[in-house]
Amino acid sequence: VQLQASGGGLVQAGGSLRLSCTASGRTDSVNTFSWFRQAPGKERAFVAAVRWRGSPTYHADSVRGRFTISRDNAKNTVYLRMNNLQPEDTATYYCAASSKSEMYSRFDYDYWGQGTQVTVSS
Repeated sequence: VQLQASGGGLVQAGGSLRLSCTASGRTDSVNTFSWFRQAPGKERAFVAAVRWRGSPTYHADSVRGRFTISRDNAKNTVYLRMNNLQPEDTATYYCAASSKSEMYSRFDYDYWGQGTQVTVSS
């Protein structure tokens, strides 16, 4: 499975961005798609996840109510809509795919996109 992330950029606090992650290859083997983020000097952290088949979505406490993960199976694409962005959301955002049901640890994931930078100015 190959993942291509896009949509990052520079935005002022309170602004919005939408990240996209398009998958190719053996997507039939994927159970979960997720977004993680990594700020300088910090570990890569879970942001949100969605099952490739089925409706459940999951969001970290720090983003719940502001970020929304969604998917379009026909386009093999997962999105992360980010509203009311704050400077603490500044990070490199990575999409990831896993054949497992576990989702919160970066070690649960088999495939990673290249990362897209999100910078929020105050």
